[in-house]
Amino acid sequence: RMRELESFKKVYRYNKESKIKYWFFGTITILIIFMFLPWTQNIKSKGAVTSLFQDKRPQELNSPIPGRISKWLVKEGDNVKKGDTIIILSEIKNDYLDPNLINRTKEQLTAKKEGVDFYKSKVVSYDAQISALEKGRTLKLMQLENKLIQLNNKLQGLEAEYNAAVNEYNLSKNQFERQEKMFQEGLVSQTKLQERNVKLQNNYSKMVSLENKISEAKQEIINNKVEQNSAQQEYTEKISKVESERFQSLSQISTAEGEVAKLENQLSNYIIRNGMYVILAPKNGQVVQSKSAGIGEVIKEGERIITIVPGDAQLAVEMYVRPIDLPLIAKGQKVRFVFDGFPSIVFSGWPQSSYGTFGGEVVAIENTINKKGMFRVLVKEDSLDRKWPKELRIGSGAQAITLLKDVQIWYELWRNVNGFPPDYYVTEGEVKSDNDKKAK
Repeated sequence: RMRELESFKKVYRYNKESKIKYWFFGTITILIIFMFLPWTQNIKSKGAVTSLFQDKRPQELNSPIPGRISKWLVKEGDNVKKGDTIIILSEIKNDYLDPNLINRTKEQLTAKKEGVDFYKSKVVSYDAQISALEKGRTLKLMQLENKLIQLNNKLQGLEAEYNAAVNEYNLSKNQFERQEKMFQEGLVSQTKLQERNVKLQNNYSKMVSLENKISEAKQEIINNKVEQNSAQQEYTEKISKVESERFQSLSQISTAEGEVAKLENQLSNYIIRNGMYVILAPKNGQVVQSKSAGIGEVIKEGERIITIVPGDAQLAVEMYVRPIDLPLIAKGQKVRFVFDGFPSIVFSGWPQSSYGTFGGEVVAIENTINKKGMFRVLVKEDSLDRKWPKELRIGSGAQAITLLKDVQIWYELWRNVNGFPPDYYVTEGEVKSDNDKKAK
C-alpha cells in the first residue's frame, strides 16, 4: 500500500511547482517584442530577363527581298560579329534575272545622256540661227530704210525740178501768149512765134515728165515700205519657226532628262538590290532560331531568317505589376530578385536576412497597360549590390520583390487583416524636392 502511494506521487509530481504560467507569459512577451520588430513592406511580381537597351535585345534578321537560299555560312549556336555573312540568296523575280542587268542599264543611261547632249547642241544651233536671222533682219531693214531715205531725197529733188519746170512752163506760156498777140499785130514774125511755141511745148513736156517721175518716186517709196513690212514678216516667220523647233528640242531635253533620272534611280535600285543577296550580321551575337533551312528554299520579302542574341547585352528585368500596386513604385526604388536556376532563401520582410537574392533599381515605368491588365516596369542591376550572375540569359525567369516602407510587424498584420494597401514609397529625390518646395 505504501509502495503504491510513493509511485503515485512520483507519477503526478505532487509537491512540484508548475512552470506553465512562466512559459505563457514568456511566450506573450516574445510575441509582443516580435510584433515591434521592423518589417519591410514589399510587392511580389514575376518578370523575365531582358536588355536595358533596345539595340541589345534579340533581333530578328529578316530578308529584305524575296529570293532563293543559295548558301548558308553559319549554323545555330555560332557566334558572329557585325558584318559577317549569314546567308547568300539568289534572284527569283523575272525583272532581275539578267546577270548583266546593271551593265545594260548603264549603257541605256549613257545613250540617254548622249541624247540629252545632242538635243542641247541642237538648241545651241537654233540659238545661232535665231541670232543670225535677227542680224539679217536688222541689216535688211537698215538697207530698206537707207533706200527709203534715198527715195525721199530723190522725191524732194524731183519736186524741186518740177517746181522749176512749172515756173519755166508758165514763163514760156506767158511769153508765147505775148508773142502770139504781137504776131497778130504784125510786130513779130511767124518764125519767132513758132520758136516760142516749141519752147512752150518743151517746157510742158519737161513738166509732165517730172510729174511722172515724181509719181514713180512716190510709188517706189510705197513699195519700199511694203517691202519693209514684208521683210519684217518674213524674218519674223523664220525666227518663229526656229524658236518653235528650239522649244521642241528643249521639251525633248526635259523628257530625256526625266528618263535619265528614272534610269539613274533604276540603276541605283539595281545596285542596292544586288547587294541584298548577301545578308550580313547587323551586330555581334549568337545565331539562334533559324526559321529557313534547306538550300533552294524560297523565302518571302520581310520573312524572318534567324534571330541574333547579342552577347554584350546590359541585362535588366522587365517585371509586371498590378494597377493597384503601380502607384507604390517609383524610379530609383530598390528591388530584390530571385532568378530561375539560382538557389535562394528568401525572407520577404527581412531582405537583409535573405540569401541568394540580387539587387535591382527601377529605371522606367510604362504608362500603358498590356492585354493582361499589368503594367511593365524595367529594372536594371543595382551598382551598389553584388553583381548579377554571368550565367543569366535573356528570357530567363525572375521573381521580383519590390521593397517598400519599413514598418513594424503588428502594423503589417493589422494592414493585411483590414485589406489596406502598402504605404506609398517615397524616394530620397522626391523627399528633397518636397522639402525644396516647402522652403520656397
